[in-house]
Amino acid sequence: MAGYNLEGIEAAPLKDDVDIVIPTIRSLDFLEQWRPFLQHYHLIIVQDGDPSIKIKVPEGYDYELYNRNDINRILGPRANCISYKDGGCRCFGFMVSKKKYIYTIDDDCFVAKDPSGKEINVIAQHIKNLETPSTPHYFNTLYDPFREGTDFVRGYPFSLREGVQTAISHGLWLNIPDYDAPTQLVKPRERNTRYVDAVMTIPKGVLYPMCGMNLAFNRELVGPAMYFGLMGEGQPISRYDDMWAGWAAKVVCDHLGFGVKTGLPYLWHSKASNPFVNLKKEHKGLHWQEDMVPFFQNLRLSKESDTAAKCYMELSKMTKEKLTKVDPYFEKLADAMVTWIEAWEELNPPVKNEASEELNPPVKKTQSDGEDVKAKG
Repeated sequence: MAGYNLEGIEAAPLKDDVDIVIPTIRSLDFLEQWRPFLQHYHLIIVQDGDPSIKIKVPEGYDYELYNRNDINRILGPRANCISYKDGGCRCFGFMVSKKKYIYTIDDDCFVAKDPSGKEINVIAQHIKNLETPSTPHYFNTLYDPFREGTDFVRGYPFSLREGVQTAISHGLWLNIPDYDAPTQLVKPRERNTRYVDAVMTIPKGVLYPMCGMNLAFNRELVGPAMYFGLMGEGQPISRYDDMWAGWAAKVVCDHLGFGVKTGLPYLWHSKASNPFVNLKKEHKGLHWQEDMVPFFQNLRLSKESDTAAKCYMELSKMTKEKLTKVDPYFEKLADAMVTWIEAWEELNPPVKNEASEELNPPVKKTQSDGEDVKAKG
């Protein structure tokens, strides 16, 4: 079966530009299997639940680990925007990272094999997806036209063939499907064995259900919009944190002119969560999604929202205005969205303008007498 040509890509492509974000409540033994692909990258581990539990990380990995005490210390009163006892806690890792790209993976996911038996390098494929353009404005029937061995088909406008920057790469999973609780209950033994050797751009104006267990994105383009909701303990809903982030980020990408891809790479999802526990966590979401999806489908952002952060602030106002009538929870969520952007901007201040720095160079101390002098060169 033909695949994307990853020949010539080093084992750890762009290792200085990628952070791996992992939410967890347990020791990370699963990383042993990932050594060939992840060991050269920096890990940001977000420990959910009881901070007194010691998390063990296999030797040889470069990592920083944050628990709830750290989140409270770093964000102070703004820490309440980070979910507790929910996978959405991972977005704290997105916030403290300073890398261009983020790859996030769940701790019950392992290396998958393609139909030829070769282990799949998820990072290499995600980087491939993010580093090549997307085509959201016109669908190419041969899927990704930038893949080796294919191109744009007859009738594809030449004015659109340059494509746009890719902001999100949504990978898939073999074995345990990403089902909601009702589907889990009626299909308890179903497994995903179908490997589809394809990547496609999700068209502009089309939403999709984003799963956070195998996901990469360009933090510089869309990071502030990758807020995994306010869910888990103390909230009436859980297991919709990645759905919320996916809907919001897709709308922001459409507005700003970025692309979203889905398909390869696959990983192996090893463990099915309890459907009865899941039903308790997500039952409100099953009802609310019938209002949330049309909300995102119909909203339009203003021209003034020209960054992901500005888009998200405008989206928070629309959330409060339109969805609070569905349930008062959405007012709380909208407030958390604002808090998230405030915290993001505090930890990620805007880059200084180079022209401004030339006019007002930074001040530094001389080693001789400690007096303030203007920096030179």
